[in-house]
Amino acid sequence: MRVKLTLLILLALFSYGEMNHTKLSPASIKERVKAAKEIVASKKAEEEAKKTEAKIRQLLEALALTDRRLNEESVWQKIYANHLTYVQIESDIRQIDKKIKEYKRAGARKYRSKIKELENRRTRLAERLSLLSDYAHNPFKTLIRPKKIAEVPSVTNPVAIINAFSYIKLLGEQLSRFEHEIMNLESFIAMLEQKESILRELRLLKPDDPKIKKMMAQTLKELEEAQEALSLHQTALVVYKKRVDEIKLRLTDQIKEQAKKAGTIGVSILILLILVILVKWLIKRTITDNERFYMANKIINFSFVFIVVMILLFAYIENVSYLVTVLGFASAGIAIAMKDWFMSMLGWLVIVLGGSIHAGDRIRVDKDGMRYVGDVLDISLLRITILEDITLTSYMHNRRAGRVIFIPNNFIFTNMIANYSHATLKTVWDGIDFTITFNSNHKKAVHIAKETAKKYAKGYTDITRKQLNRLRSKYSLKNTNVEPRVYSFIEENGIRISVWYLTNAYATLTLRSTISAEILDLIKEEEDIVIAYPSQHIYLDRAKQKPTLPDLSQGSETV
Repeated sequence: MRVKLTLLILLALFSYGEMNHTKLSPASIKERVKAAKEIVASKKAEEEAKKTEAKIRQLLEALALTDRRLNEESVWQKIYANHLTYVQIESDIRQIDKKIKEYKRAGARKYRSKIKELENRRTRLAERLSLLSDYAHNPFKTLIRPKKIAEVPSVTNPVAIINAFSYIKLLGEQLSRFEHEIMNLESFIAMLEQKESILRELRLLKPDDPKIKKMMAQTLKELEEAQEALSLHQTALVVYKKRVDEIKLRLTDQIKEQAKKAGTIGVSILILLILVILVKWLIKRTITDNERFYMANKIINFSFVFIVVMILLFAYIENVSYLVTVLGFASAGIAIAMKDWFMSMLGWLVIVLGGSIHAGDRIRVDKDGMRYVGDVLDISLLRITILEDITLTSYMHNRRAGRVIFIPNNFIFTNMIANYSHATLKTVWDGIDFTITFNSNHKKAVHIAKETAKKYAKGYTDITRKQLNRLRSKYSLKNTNVEPRVYSFIEENGIRISVWYLTNAYATLTLRSTISAEILDLIKEEEDIVIAYPSQHIYLDRAKQKPTLPDLSQGSETV
């Protein structure tokens, strides 16, 4: 408008100037006005052309930006490009097949080389087509699929509650993944719509451009397929959500029911336990005989365990008789096929439930004349693992220690297993024997042995007394004398003094060595005590009178 107004003003001034000098005819004036209008129209067309070029340039930049976003931010563009490649290769193969047929009809010998060339090309294209077989159909429909819902667990016991929670979490993750894929598809469709809008404007500005026409047709087809797939997936999402919500609601109800059931059973067992404790307390106050209290305590414990097992069986097993039948047949088959394994597992149950052996206990195992003493490292389903220590057995029999020994659990039924540290007991009786001559003061020797044992074993004696008092409620204990004991016996070659004392079950040799050295030092100081040991007396002079007491040493022999 500004250019047009300027030209009109210039024309008017020019005409006015001309009219002042020379008179113009009306026809001349019209011609000049027409020329001025043509100039104005030309300028306007020029401006419109520049605006159109600027608009096209702007739209092409926007189109390039949209394509870049589609290629970089959306995986769907690449997937659809693979689909288009598949379609194109499939079309090329059809064209090649058509040409091969034409050449064969025209003469197979004449066009043999061309047919061979086309067949080789078809083979290469077929290989590429097989690699792109996943993109044969509409990728928007095939690549977005809700994950198949696995078999829904049934919550029939408290342990299954954990599995139910895991299953609910898995369903939530699958639903979120499906929703996320649909959101990605929606974002892709939005970018396609933006691209289609840009192409539509470009087509208005450049209606005869074949490249824009081709891009427009391809974009419309891609957009149509994506929108069709989105509609299907949105419907599938609604159905999938309802299915997931239904499963979650059902599992939640089952979890609540099982939690309530478990709470009721737990309260029942707790009340039963309180009742058992109360009954034990009453029995302890009324029964003074240890043996009777021991038997009553065992009966109460067994009854409590039996009732708890029955409560759990009838609460969580629908067909108890069927279970008993199956277990009977299974046990018989296992007993026949795997006797040793079955016995070891049964032994494990006896050990664990009976509590006769625990990890950390010191035990002794006798098998085929061999004796092993060590500390229990582990009690597995099939065997007991012990670490052999330096003990009196190592000193007197094996003469080695430090081995890891594996003992089958079925030994509990067939072999001797001694526990040196059962329950609260951590001490054992150990003894030292020595022989003195018949004419020695045996009473003084007994006194020395007893006092020495008392001196070094006092701590263990006090500990054992307390431990045995604790065991009275569990075992029937009659003889609980824990003081050191000394015995003297008349043997063939002297008087045998045997002193017994309590010591640490895990360090018997240490105290034995200490007490032995102390007794030996004290006896050496006494003149009327002589330790007997094997010796011989040789007399070279037959006339020499023999000693009146030939028994001063053990096993004395006169030659």
